[in-house]
Amino acid sequence: MSTPAPRQLITTIFGLYAREEHDWLSVASVVRLMDDLGVDASAARSSVSRLKKRDVLRSVRRDGRAGYALSPGTVEMLREGDTRIWALPRATDADGWLVVVFSVPEAERERRHALRSQLTRLGFGSAAPGVWVAPGTLYDEAVRALDRQALTDYTEFFRGDYLGSGDVSARMAQWWDLEEMSALYDAFTADFGRLRARRDPAPAQAFRTYVPMLTAWRRLPYLDPGLPLEHLPGDWSGVRAERLFAELDHLLREPADTHARAVLHG
Repeated sequence: MSTPAPRQLITTIFGLYAREEHDWLSVASVVRLMDDLGVDASAARSSVSRLKKRDVLRSVRRDGRAGYALSPGTVEMLREGDTRIWALPRATDADGWLVVVFSVPEAERERRHALRSQLTRLGFGSAAPGVWVAPGTLYDEAVRALDRQALTDYTEFFRGDYLGSGDVSARMAQWWDLEEMSALYDAFTADFGRLRARRDPAPAQAFRTYVPMLTAWRRLPYLDPGLPLEHLPGDWSGVRAERLFAELDHLLREPADTHARAVLHG
């Protein structure tokens, strides 16, 4: 897998540590934590600037200290991301399929682009022009995400069984790029599998390992929105990657947190 960009690492740091600090981190803390990850101060500040332009972060001074606060929209997205990363259920046939149909007037074509982008980000597959499909388990999250961007008025939601003439496994391979998905899972396992042998890592080392690992992982539950194993290729690589992530999360999260809190309160 490619090395995470500094702005991705910063987003992970804020997602992990800012919310227990009233959604805010000082400039000095961000620079120090990024330095621990091998990113120099100028690159860290440049990446923060880009995140501020996207309203992911906002400049806020607290107690005379310069810092960055999470925007309200980012706080909400991070909250939903917690479920995706740590508690996304693997769907089954019993959950059915969620189908989203949308129609956007030509005069509002930018809303059509926004809808496609948001559904793609949520992990929906494209079944036909204007018709998107996902496991039925995604309904609540999809409604919240589209409502947050005022897009639900353009959509209709349906949930039920697949009753087409073709095999649903073959259809899934058309709706999602399963080969790319499997390759990314394999790359994650190859990149981080060796780390499971390290026991009782020191806090600083755990932090240097955990943040990049989590950054690499957090996009995968959005590419694979819990697709049912019954219809995925046998020995699906996502199962191995999920087990590895769970092991590393258990091994590294607490000592990494110890290091980060020492920096934040040092």
